[in-house]
Amino acid sequence: MSKQLQPRTCARFLKALGDSERLRIVERLQSGPKNVSELALLLRDDLANVSHHLKVLRRAGLVQPRKQGKFVVYVLHPDIFRKGQGGDCLDLGCCRLELGTC
Repeated sequence: MSKQLQPRTCARFLKALGDSERLRIVERLQSGPKNVSELALLLRDDLANVSHHLKVLRRAGLVQPRKQGKFVVYVLHPDIFRKGQGGDCLDLGCCRLELGTC
């Protein structure tokens, strides 16, 4: 983390992650791409709510939409999401969020 702190970028990431439903979405996306319907089923939530939270995560730059056939699937942004042997993490530049065991 030798980069210079970028307060606005960091605040945008942290604000988007400051909601329990969005953290649950991030947790589900660790295992790979999913569309809104899959996420809604996994989270036992309605499509509109999941779609809203994905929009917030997308605008913050934490997830990316990808067209897959007739569906749009969402993945954790590859510049931020890091898979590791000790556990996965989101490297936000200003800090890291460990996901799972370390």
